[in-house]
Amino acid sequence: MVYGGFLGYHLPKDQSIGYWSGGAVIERQHRINEQIRISPLRVIDQHGKQLGVLSRDEALALARREGLDLVEVNPNARPPVCRLMDYGKFKYQQKKKHKKEHQVQVKEIRFRASTTDHDLETKLRHAREILEGKDKVQLTMQLLSRARQLLNVEEARARMEAAVQQLSDVGRVERPIQLEGNRLTVLLAPASSSK
Repeated sequence: MVYGGFLGYHLPKDQSIGYWSGGAVIERQHRINEQIRISPLRVIDQHGKQLGVLSRDEALALARREGLDLVEVNPNARPPVCRLMDYGKFKYQQKKKHKKEHQVQVKEIRFRASTTDHDLETKLRHAREILEGKDKVQLTMQLLSRARQLLNVEEARARMEAAVQQLSDVGRVERPIQLEGNRLTVLLAPASSSK
């Protein structure tokens, strides 16, 4: 139950008019049909045309005749403004509008030039899963060996190109192989994304 504040009434959470939770307003629900208690109402039809000020019973009868719902869109106006609409369709469109799109992240996979073939296959399998999940992957190969000796850059570049070739069915090169200090990097994007 949600306490209605200074008004002194309680509503179930799913029928709340809007309430505070830690300083943020939670989604405002609309009163529909019999939940609307006040009369008279300013009524707008489904095409946006004002029908004038009607009593609650007249507005409900009109909504039933049209096969629509009477939805209170502005309860603070005097008289309150109500609209004739298909409420289920309205809620579906609102949910669709507020649905978040997948935000692309860049995930880095690091390995050394001296990494064994089996370990590299495991890392590339992980990179494949990331690309299939519609995120970007940055492959980073460190050119220093454990003995802190700089390895052959051309051999490392060939190995990086082979790794990119293994992922070519699920990813495309967004930023080509670059030497950055003592590292080789390449950025791969999902193959299906268009940018």
